[in-house]
Amino acid sequence: MPAETRLFLCRSDNYGVLLHDPDSGATASIDAPEAAPIEAALKATGWKLTDILVTHHHADHTDGIIPLKEKYKCRVVAPAAEASKIPAVDETVREGDKVNIGSLSTNVIETPGHTLGHIAYWFHADKLAFVGDTLFSIGCGRVIEGTPEQMWHSLVKLRELPEDTEIYCGHEYTAANIKFARTIEPNNKALAAREAQAKQELARSEPTIPVTIGEEKKANPFLRADISDVAAGIGMAGRAAAEVFAEIRARKNKF
Repeated sequence: MPAETRLFLCRSDNYGVLLHDPDSGATASIDAPEAAPIEAALKATGWKLTDILVTHHHADHTDGIIPLKEKYKCRVVAPAAEASKIPAVDETVREGDKVNIGSLSTNVIETPGHTLGHIAYWFHADKLAFVGDTLFSIGCGRVIEGTPEQMWHSLVKLRELPEDTEIYCGHEYTAANIKFARTIEPNNKALAAREAQAKQELARSEPTIPVTIGEEKKANPFLRADISDVAAGIGMAGRAAAEVFAEIRARKNKF
């Protein structure tokens, strides 16, 4: 049976996600921003928490780990490069490793930039990718610990996933991201359509994710830094894609 997901808000704008394997009953929380909303989602679904898959060490993704582990005795899987900064880790993973959640299987993709050890989890058979704070809908994470070049290469890795892959990111930033993206590509029709869609979703108090890689490739300027029209539009015609990305990210930081 295909994987089931449950999406919900945590903290002020974090997303919590549960991933459930109907065959085995195994359930993973993608990150653990805070315990209470995750416990509420578990209660609502009747699922039992067996695993926590951590994308990176920031507190707004890890604060719920200890209370959840104490209550559910769940396994905590975390990026090897950041394990010392994450509490109660049971298993560390690197690029190319596989993790099983019951009968569900995920590939680990290293996506440094936001943090140096950031990882994403790609459940290829289920067409799902949990990308943490590397990629957002119409945006990307701040480059805090890595370099713009690292972040660009991480985004290209995610962009190369199959176009029908649905991405789940760590925050609800879509409206603000679209407002900025329109300053980079004001004539992008796919972006305009995404703006209309997101406005309707938010007006109904619905999440703006998941979205597909294919949709993001058409509208997210941070995935489009190697397109000549995007570079030319910000006065960087002929420049390397990583440089164009760095300029777009710098503009977003000040926006």
